[in-house]
Amino acid sequence: MRHWDGMARILITGLRAYGYHGCMPEEREEGQVFMVDVELDYEASQAAREDDLSRAVDYSRLAEGIRDIISGEPFRLIESLAAEVGRYVMESTPARRALVRVHKPEAPISCEVGDVAVEMVFRRDEGG
Repeated sequence: MRHWDGMARILITGLRAYGYHGCMPEEREEGQVFMVDVELDYEASQAAREDDLSRAVDYSRLAEGIRDIISGEPFRLIESLAAEVGRYVMESTPARRALVRVHKPEAPISCEVGDVAVEMVFRRDEGG
């Protein structure tokens, strides 16, 4: 018989917020919508056993923090935005691993594309 190993994955997809990120002056003046997806893995056995939010990842609070980063201080690169979101996720949760994907669907490029995105994976060191 197989047993649950205690790991849980939380997914937040399509979090939309308005930001002023980009290299072009019009991006930094007019802004645009950015979308973020986050997947994080964490040890959830105690939270599940006790049915206790204080021992779990509060995804509502996490989403609000990500929204505030998107709407906050502008970055030139979406890589920098993704790195800041990843830093926040790893500092504010017990995540062992987090995947952050930042979409910039209105990127000013000369080709017709459905989306431009960057994806980064963050891992917690074994020591903490």
